Amino acid sequence: MAFRPLRVYLITAVARALRGAPSRRKYTRKFLEERTVDSHALSTSKSARVLGILGACLLSGAAAQAGAAEAIASGLSNPRGIAFSASGGLYVAENGSGGEGPCIPSPASPLPRCYGETGAIAQILPEGGFRRIIEGLPSLALPNGTAEGGPARISFQGNVAYLTMGWGGDPGGRAALGGRAELFGKMLMVTPSGAWKIVADVAAHESRENPAGGAVDTNPYGLVALPGRRVVADAGANALVEVLANGRTRTLAVPPALPPAPPSPGPRETVPTSVAEGPDGALYVGLLTAFPFWKGTASVLRVSSDGASIEDYATGFTAISDVAFDAGGALYVLETATGQSTPFPPPAPGLGIGRLVRQCPHGERDVLLDGLSYPGGLAIGPDGAVYLTNNGTSATDGEVLRVVVVPCM
Repeated sequence: MAFRPLRVYLITAVARALRGAPSRRKYTRKFLEERTVDSHALSTSKSARVLGILGACLLSGAAAQAGAAEAIASGLSNPRGIAFSASGGLYVAENGSGGEGPCIPSPASPLPRCYGETGAIAQILPEGGFRRIIEGLPSLALPNGTAEGGPARISFQGNVAYLTMGWGGDPGGRAALGGRAELFGKMLMVTPSGAWKIVADVAAHESRENPAGGAVDTNPYGLVALPGRRVVADAGANALVEVLANGRTRTLAVPPALPPAPPSPGPRETVPTSVAEGPDGALYVGLLTAFPFWKGTASVLRVSSDGASIEDYATGFTAISDVAFDAGGALYVLETATGQSTPFPPPAPGLGIGRLVRQCPHGERDVLLDGLSYPGGLAIGPDGAVYLTNNGTSATDGEVLRVVVVPCM
């Protein structure tokens, strides 16, 4: 429990737009490495933990492990989570581009975030491109188009999808926005026909329980749908929240605060951004970690299925945005920063410059792809390829990349 949230240093960056990009495009590592971002430093609170509000070099031998990335869809709006249905359809949660307002203060920026109903769920088409199967979901965005609230992660049980609606901050602020703003901080169930309904108010759980202590702050983000329950990584609450079949919520686990890292005098927040079920039935949780974003200080935790035990599973990562396992038990980690390095403070911690890393069951680790721009989510396809969202803070140029990988030996 009880630590007050740090006032932390954070960078937000918007990827340079790829104007006129076709819906299918081959990417080489060199192309991705040459992409640049513009960034500015911001002072932020506990809620500024997930890329977008909060969103390198290849290791020896990595080139043999993955082919060039292919863009199979572009033109998405702040794409975050990505997932396959049981029937093989590929879907993306689009955070949207906000709207004309009302506007409210941002917990992560000196600029306001403004409301609009531009959030969506998009289906990626087999021939390339996408179509939106649900539109009109609430979205909050900064004037530059970077979304700070809206559809965050999608996960399937069979062909029924569950969707987290990110927020960031005290859920009491939702009422001031009107419209569909009540959906922020909640979990939705989406049927194959595109109908949806509210199944739980995850943000209200933080208001009632505040399991990690500190200021009331919620940002339901990571999500895995399992038989009889859904597990949410609430990046604002620093907790795993379980949503039962009847919609009731309970605190499943609270990762312990991390030890201080100079120049930060107090404990660092864990900031869980992602959760996946591993081949052993345990839950694996990717941590963004908070200030000062030192390189290599983010971990993947192993949490027992009942939440009773928490331990480090894999360490040495930086600012994790998503995790997934393939059929052979290999762990895939999506990073969204290069991280701070001494001397402190450097010009920027490299937030937004991401990479895809794989750790094989026997411990070998390879960087499969780097130079990504705010990658938001990843999924392993039925074909064994890796699918990920890129340009995750662009209102107009978000994309889905497909990466063919060689299985671990």
